[in-house]
Amino acid sequence: MKAAIYEQFREPLSVRRVDDPIAPDDGVVIEVKATGLCRSDWHGWMGHDPDIKLPHVPGHELAGVIAAKGRGVARWSVGERVTVPFVCACGVCVPCRNGDQQVCDDQFQPGFTHWGSFAEYVAIHRADTNLVRLPDEMTFETAASLGCRFATSFRAVVDQAQVAPGQWLAVHGCGGVGLSAIMIARAVGARVIAIDVAEDKLALARAIGAEATLNGAGHTDIGAAIRDITHGGVAASIDALGSPKTCCNSIAGLAKRGRHIQVGLLVAEQSRPPIPMDQVLSRELAILGSHGMQAHRYPAMLEMIRLGQLQPEKLLGPTISLEESVSLLPHLDQNRSPGITVISFGH
Repeated sequence: MKAAIYEQFREPLSVRRVDDPIAPDDGVVIEVKATGLCRSDWHGWMGHDPDIKLPHVPGHELAGVIAAKGRGVARWSVGERVTVPFVCACGVCVPCRNGDQQVCDDQFQPGFTHWGSFAEYVAIHRADTNLVRLPDEMTFETAASLGCRFATSFRAVVDQAQVAPGQWLAVHGCGGVGLSAIMIARAVGARVIAIDVAEDKLALARAIGAEATLNGAGHTDIGAAIRDITHGGVAASIDALGSPKTCCNSIAGLAKRGRHIQVGLLVAEQSRPPIPMDQVLSRELAILGSHGMQAHRYPAMLEMIRLGQLQPEKLLGPTISLEESVSLLPHLDQNRSPGITVISFGH
């Protein structure tokens, strides 16, 4: 098969022919139709993920068709249209038994623990636990955009932030995660304030429902600006970018007893940011992480998409080829284009 691969961290990728994967006994091989180009792939290429073994094929936001299955797979057939969460679970550990597959003790992550979907085929283990059936009317490009950013945002907004109709939610960073969070929050009736440093991203945030926007480049105190707009602070706030500054700004803009949700990755030297714990204590704030979404929660999200309450296709950015991805991935930390970039294997 054809795949994008790197031999060393922070070194150029190349597209070349490698062996086709074989379906595990409990898994499937998916013919990849589309896969997202995500900042998490850049973190992997940088060497920030200790699970990656070289050489490596990135890619974790995928959609396609089952091309082969193992003898132990009971629920799925060759030819079905599917996607998977980026955290694939074991199904038997204590978190899995509690329904928390997103923090499984024995995670399988395509593009990180194993070769990923920047390839014509990808092998997925534990298919009966992890596969998600796609609606016939959904394009593979839209489905690929759900796999990490949109699904992660759904859980962050609905399950972790638990914003109620009429409550304010702040979203720090208007990339794929942030824009997804804005759309989902509006769909559940929340009022949204979006923060970014790029005016085109803020314009897109307003177009999909942000009631207010702030350009972080023009404010020295984002927390104070949020409290001014919302007359006291937001009920919940999401750091969708992942930096010490956006993390602290998110906490600073909360109302008393507000909830900060950390979604954006903080890695390497940024992984231990200074937290204003005095505010956390005196204002009884909650700090929560949000790491992907379980396969069993996808139907709720897909039903909102079917009803037109969510329209993830509006967040799609450029569609590119696999060959184009190898030059774009190393520069994702500098990406300023709005929307979600998707690699299409029909492109």
